[in-house]
Amino acid sequence: MNKEELRDLILRKKSVLCVGLDTDISKIPSFFKDKYADEDIVFEYNKQIIDAVLPYTVAFKPNLAFYESRGVSGWISLQKTMQYIESKKEEVFLIADAKRGDIGNTSGQYAKAFFDQEQSGFNFDAVTVAPYMGIDSVSPFLAFEGKWVIILALTSNPGADDFQLSTCKETDEKLFEKVLRVSSEWGSDENTMYVIGATRSDMLIKVREIVPEHFLLIPGVGAQGGNLKEVLHLGWNNFGGILINASRSIIFAKGEEDFAEAAAAEAKKLQNAMSSFISAHK
Repeated sequence: MNKEELRDLILRKKSVLCVGLDTDISKIPSFFKDKYADEDIVFEYNKQIIDAVLPYTVAFKPNLAFYESRGVSGWISLQKTMQYIESKKEEVFLIADAKRGDIGNTSGQYAKAFFDQEQSGFNFDAVTVAPYMGIDSVSPFLAFEGKWVIILALTSNPGADDFQLSTCKETDEKLFEKVLRVSSEWGSDENTMYVIGATRSDMLIKVREIVPEHFLLIPGVGAQGGNLKEVLHLGWNNFGGILINASRSIIFAKGEEDFAEAAAAEAKKLQNAMSSFISAHK
């Protein structure tokens, strides 16, 4: 999905919602595990979440840790989940939240894992990548035409202060600012995005000064407490340019038999707020 197609999808659905499929098997309700004891529990849970929230979302973002931690069965759950989304025949942007960050041949193999459908069976639109080994950790992903690299820049976690907010003596800029400035030259706003945590919304003005045309993936609205209205106002650019992720607050909105309905209600609530904003700013 290219930049114009993603923008059109956002305007058509009046949504910038990305639903994180961080499907922690330990949080799936007991009644559900009992009901699907002989099935792929994670896949069955994902299916019902996908069906519930698809009308309100433009993107899905599986966090690979919740699949990799289960070994082969987890990878099978992930592949079936991606195939199920594709079978819905609706436009949706697919992000592999993998946070890869190696170099050379290794980085190239990671790129194939998420983008080369013939080899791996996966056909994601984008993958999250850590940039701290430099351009070598990003360029192999950029070699795939029509795919996106989402570069970690400024994250929501408290430990981000350890490095990302450090001042670079030679330029007197924060490290995350240097990451944005330098990495914006590696690709373009047609194939690179940035992760900016919603709890850092006060820094979105600076982010937009450095990368005014790039898409931003903004996690942290929901369980982490980011302010949706602030993120919309400070992150929006002349064509939209943001995807706002919510994970646990949607997929585990309720641990009872109406969990899917609760997920849909939470997604709809966010989409309603986004719709009002988009209608006023498109």
